[in-house]
Amino acid sequence: MESAASEILIDGAPFFRLYKDGRIKRLSGTENVPPGLDPKTNVESKDVLYSQEIAQSVRIYVPGTVVTSAQKLPLLVYFHGGGFCIESAFSPTYHNYLNALVAEAKIVAVSVNYRRSPEHPLPAAYDDSWTALKWVASHYIGTGPEQWLNHYVDFANVYLSGDSAGANISHHLAVKITNEKLDGMNLVGIILNHPFFWGKEPVGDEVKKPAIREKMDGIWRLAYPTTSGSDDPWINPIDDQSFGRFLGCKRVLVCVAEKDVMRHRGWYYCEKLKNSEWGGEVEMMEAQGEDHVFHLNKPNCPNAVAMLKKVAEFINQVTKRRRASGGQSKL
Repeated sequence: MESAASEILIDGAPFFRLYKDGRIKRLSGTENVPPGLDPKTNVESKDVLYSQEIAQSVRIYVPGTVVTSAQKLPLLVYFHGGGFCIESAFSPTYHNYLNALVAEAKIVAVSVNYRRSPEHPLPAAYDDSWTALKWVASHYIGTGPEQWLNHYVDFANVYLSGDSAGANISHHLAVKITNEKLDGMNLVGIILNHPFFWGKEPVGDEVKKPAIREKMDGIWRLAYPTTSGSDDPWINPIDDQSFGRFLGCKRVLVCVAEKDVMRHRGWYYCEKLKNSEWGGEVEMMEAQGEDHVFHLNKPNCPNAVAMLKKVAEFINQVTKRRRASGGQSKL
């Protein structure tokens, strides 16, 4: 008989396999690349420890023009995807994406690494991401431990973003900011790329096949073994009665892909947000003919280039409004 050590409990190929003895074999997102100067974009990056207790770091990116500019730049805090189980802030996928985005938008970016399931089940990733955000905010008066953040960041112009699971994290931190204020940091908006939201019942034309829905449920339970299920507010915040009321920003961009199984949740999020007590501006972008996180897998395709430009434009709208109004802009 096959031993428990070699029996597969969840076959998440081509991403991971979880065995009955609790081991996980990650099949993708395992490669890391070092920080440094990217010759293609002239963006420079470095890794900085944000918590000794959990031994986790961020990768900080600055555009090559930053050293010659007297003006401080918008800040994007980014959370990687991977179903809370794979990938990292140091993978070539995210390193290349953030180099390109920082160069296009002329911003500073902080890419957050967090502990992953199943070794560290949720809410570990949420807790780590909040710890990282607090560490970033500690630089607002210019006396924090990291000089790039002290010198180059406009803390009145901050955005959160992520793809898939990272988009889920971004939403929840934007809510948490309302309840636990971060001194000196003004969250202007969030950018949710192909967000990982789900629910027990299908919405709109969302897939109804039991096998697919069970697989999605299984991925969520792997990430959060003690969850109440697919209507847990962590994975389905949209159906919460207080949805939108406590979102700590006034601008939201949601990007979805036509062939993505989670596409309908992105549209549902926007519709519910517009009809909530929130009162901010929400924008949608849908890429036709594309699937989940296509912009990371095919960064040079026309739809990925258009999406990158849209995100950069969204971030820089407030700066443009501020300049047009002589330096004053309502965020």
